[in-house]
Amino acid sequence: MYDFAISAADKQALYRELAQALDALTADEPDAIANMANAAALMWQYLPELNWAGFYRAIGDGLVLGPFQGKPACIRIPFGQGVCGTAAATRETQCVADVHAFRGHIACDAASASELVVPILYRGRLVGVLDLDSPVAARFDDGDVAGCTNLMEILGPRIAG
Repeated sequence: MYDFAISAADKQALYRELAQALDALTADEPDAIANMANAAALMWQYLPELNWAGFYRAIGDGLVLGPFQGKPACIRIPFGQGVCGTAAATRETQCVADVHAFRGHIACDAASASELVVPILYRGRLVGVLDLDSPVAARFDDGDVAGCTNLMEILGPRIAG
C-alpha cells in the first residue's frame, strides 16, 4: 500500500513531492498501463481543481484513451484535432486558459473550462499525452506546465514499451 504525505504548501513543493511519489510508484513496474493508471490517480488525488486527469496513448495516426480519473471521455482523437490532438501533432504543451476559445476544442465534459496537455516523448518518439482538465478558467499556469513536464519526463521511459 502506498501512502504519500504530499502537501500543497506551494506549487513548486507540491510538484517536487509529486515527482518523488511518481518515481516511487513506477520505478520497478514494467507495465505501461499500470504506470499510467497510478500516475492518473496520483495527480487526481493531489492536484486541486481538476475534473479529469489522464492519458491518451499515441497509436497509429491518432490518440487512444488510456487510464484516467473523471467522467467517461472521448476514446479516439485524431492528431491535430482538439487540445490533445494539437499537443500530439506539434509535440508542444498546450496550456489553455479558456477551452471554449480554443478553435476545434473537443468537449468530452461540458464542465471543463481550462486544460493542460503535455506531450510524452521518449527518445524523440511521441508516446502519448497527459491531459488535465479543470472546471476553473485559467486554472493552469507556468508552474503547472513545468511541474507536469517534469512528471512526464519521469513517466515517459516507464510507459514507452
